[in-house]
Amino acid sequence: SDPDGPQLGTVALDGGSVVAACEDPVAIIAEHTSLAVPLPDAITEPVDLIVLVDRAANHFAERRFLLTEQNGELIIGAFETKADLPAGCEILGQVQLCQIPWLPSMKKTKTGFMEVDEYF
Repeated sequence: SDPDGPQLGTVALDGGSVVAACEDPVAIIAEHTSLAVPLPDAITEPVDLIVLVDRAANHFAERRFLLTEQNGELIIGAFETKADLPAGCEILGQVQLCQIPWLPSMKKTKTGFMEVDEYF
């Protein structure tokens, strides 16, 4: 694999109506900090998320996160109105799904019942 070239690969997502409804899906790996996704305080390092974007839905829509390109940089964000979009940006698609991996620090705390708790 060429570390300086495009990073291509395959990801697996649970099949469902959201995934099936995508006409032209593409998966993007993004760090949770770049998308402002809150995670537990115990997580201090950036976590990779899988973002599913439908490139066929390349138009503005309210209450949707959009994948846009401006000056060669990809940006994922939500905009209240079309006028709020940065000047000169192109809408490449709409975010349909954001998958957060399960991390050990997301374990439940003690329930008070020894039969249920992993740590007692």
